[in-house]
Amino acid sequence: MSYISSWSGGKDSCFACYLALGQGYKISHLVNFISQEFKRVSFHGTESRLIQLQSQAIGIPLLQKETTPNGYEQEFKEAVRSLLPNGIKGMVFGDIYLQEHKDWVERVCGDLGIEAVEPLWNKSTEKIFTDFIDADFEAIIVSARAELIDADWIGQRADRSFMEYLKAKNIDLCGENGEYHTLVVNGPLFNRRVEITESKTINRDNYWFLDTVKYQLAR
Repeated sequence: MSYISSWSGGKDSCFACYLALGQGYKISHLVNFISQEFKRVSFHGTESRLIQLQSQAIGIPLLQKETTPNGYEQEFKEAVRSLLPNGIKGMVFGDIYLQEHKDWVERVCGDLGIEAVEPLWNKSTEKIFTDFIDADFEAIIVSARAELIDADWIGQRADRSFMEYLKAKNIDLCGENGEYHTLVVNGPLFNRRVEITESKTINRDNYWFLDTVKYQLAR
């Protein structure tokens, strides 16, 4: 029996997968959902191809599914259900403290007959962020709410300096409420580094986004 891991490309889903592996869970697939309209991870703004590069860099197969705003739950279930013949016992998620998110994944997983695994649940956001950094993961900030976070941070590393910046502004350290999103480009899960070689910062609907123009896997 194996497990699959919900994968946004960001630090929390990555760290949840990493911790689950450390706890003995066998992860057969990363499961990623992108907007049918924009071909990007919703809210994160990450291009579908970057998620595919992460999967290649890590060496865990990726199931990527397009979703629509009105059909998300059904499309989520269809994607997960397609993997059930492989003997899937459960799915790993990176939720921290939003109860409505946990309730949703437990209900949907219950409908599918699988277990919902939440390695980060109820942990201190400061400890999660610190442990993520101490484990030698590298993540960059790819989107943020413009009224909360300065544009200068877009494309920069989510490191201790960024953590202190968030503390000073009293912003949730892990961005659990959508204050910012990240893309993990290297770390102990990775066999190769994801390199973004050309990018620019854009503003759309009062959000900063890192528009990645060129990227590749390190040789």
